[in-house]
Amino acid sequence: MIPPRLKRFYHRRRLNDPEFAFLFEPGPEDELVCFDCETTGLNPSRDDIISIGAVKIRGDRILASERFQRIVRPKAAMSADAIKVHRLRAADVAYGEGVETVIPDFLRFVGGRPLVGYYLQFDVAMVNKYLKPMKHIKLPNPMIEVSEQYYERKYGDAPAGSHIDLSFAAILKDLGIPPLDAHDAFNDAMMTAMMYLALRDLKARGVRIARQTHVSPGYGG
Repeated sequence: MIPPRLKRFYHRRRLNDPEFAFLFEPGPEDELVCFDCETTGLNPSRDDIISIGAVKIRGDRILASERFQRIVRPKAAMSADAIKVHRLRAADVAYGEGVETVIPDFLRFVGGRPLVGYYLQFDVAMVNKYLKPMKHIKLPNPMIEVSEQYYERKYGDAPAGSHIDLSFAAILKDLGIPPLDAHDAFNDAMMTAMMYLALRDLKARGVRIARQTHVSPGYGG
């Protein structure tokens, strides 16, 4: 496996547009960006982004006024299953912006800040699908996966064979975060940002998330 530092060096050398060299510089201190994509399907090689939502986190605050929210006009057809999830129809995205405009604007919003997300690897892969041919690089930002943080707080000391639920709904419930309208890219980014701050606070205080234990019924005398 190539160390992250070498990957960053490689991509910085590959960058074909010096305007975006800021991606390789540290972002503002104590700031992160939480983001989410809605897509035409779940295969980055053939599906397209139809919306991106992102919000900045500074310290312990979510900067809801500093948001990124765009509808993207896809080239790929939307699957019926995807429409059921995000409820965006072909007519809803027909007048969206071109991805060649949205991705550079997204990069300017993110800068060099670390990225936070839920199953972030997929969203990053979707962005990289467009970024690589545009700028000859992949996103170089450090990445923080909230499902991993949740696993560590709840299941890090669980015995072998324990039932593990890393679903978005389970995390919201355990952390007491009220659900927003789901499968909207910006709302998902907001909820994920709240998850991140709650999990970071639990870790700082050394608090674990309680697990339900199943005890075999005893036999009375």
